[in-house]
Amino acid sequence: MVQHKNWEKNLWVLWFGTFIAGMGFSEVIPFLSLYVSSLGHFGRGELSILSGTVYAATFVVVAVTAPMWGRFADRHGRKRLLLQTTIGSAISLGLMGLVTNVWQLIALRALQGFFAGVIPNATALVAAETPKEKEGYALGIITTGYVGGNLIGPILGGFLASLFSIRITFFITAALLFVSFILSLTMVHESFTPNLEKLKNQPSMFDFHFLREFPNPKIVGWLLFSTIIVQAGLYSIYPIISLFVKELMHGHGSITVVAGIISSLPGIAMFISSPLWGRLGDRLGANKILIYGFIFSIVFYFPQGIITSVIMLGVLRFLVGISNAAIYPVIQTILAKITPSESTGMVFSLNQAAQAVGAVIGSMMGGYISNIFDYSGVFVFTALLLFINLVLLEWRVPEIRKKLG
Repeated sequence: MVQHKNWEKNLWVLWFGTFIAGMGFSEVIPFLSLYVSSLGHFGRGELSILSGTVYAATFVVVAVTAPMWGRFADRHGRKRLLLQTTIGSAISLGLMGLVTNVWQLIALRALQGFFAGVIPNATALVAAETPKEKEGYALGIITTGYVGGNLIGPILGGFLASLFSIRITFFITAALLFVSFILSLTMVHESFTPNLEKLKNQPSMFDFHFLREFPNPKIVGWLLFSTIIVQAGLYSIYPIISLFVKELMHGHGSITVVAGIISSLPGIAMFISSPLWGRLGDRLGANKILIYGFIFSIVFYFPQGIITSVIMLGVLRFLVGISNAAIYPVIQTILAKITPSESTGMVFSLNQAAQAVGAVIGSMMGGYISNIFDYSGVFVFTALLLFINLVLLEWRVPEIRKKLG
């Protein structure tokens, strides 16, 4: 494929697009349950369950449609898919500001998940159109776009909801995505020619024979299972975060702003500490760092169920982020080490799907557990899940005690 001479223009236009997309997916966290509560008269338990359902709807669809969008991009080009998903995301987010009942919101959250291909396709387009000697730099830049959007989204969403209203927040984000669509349409170039021979011989996305490609399928399976559990723990608080913060603040103050900051702290901690854990893993072995990460997460989750201060909640959420930084990247490192180079793309796609499944489970778990055991039960239950996960890893995958790769 011939790289376009204006690759830098592609890079910065798509950086803006991925930043807005990342922000759009994460900014609803601080006020989602408050928005749901404004759409009807719900009891406390019913509100928690509905909030979990609304949040999970997006990730259910992401888990199902991700392979479909990948196949579509191979056949029709990444720019075309990028444009479709950007305008689709803008429309679905804009309509969320107009809903009159919770079922409309659930449907639109599912629609948002259907159009969740902005970030991976922008990344792939940048990689394809950038000269090889600049590829590492370009991919590093584009990564800061969606990571930055995910980190800033909850904080910005909280401020916008406090300054204007929750509905206006959806309209602002939709307008920014529409600007991104116009910029991508007019300024992004792709040199794309589909490889028809390769596509003709490609197996169906529902053909599971690819599992035979992995020399260590048992380790791969358990690491993907661990991704699901850790992601579920991280996302279990999101559907109830504003309700929990409201309870800790006794209903006074800028609840959406504080909830936004609390929601962003794990991501900020991961952003800061991931390189440190990575360097330590190079010296001690990624397998040891993974075990440390699980132990620290368990230790930091339990106290969140008994704290009475929003400041302590923030401190503990930050520490959970540091712990997760010793799990997420390390799982990917181990997967890369034990997987042949020709199967790396497949195993990372499976890991991405596992993250989406974990987000669904966590979102639903947060709603249902808080309904039965109050908000504090969510954290205790998550700590128990992580403990069971660690025991199963040590028992079923004894290789995890050795330096892999």
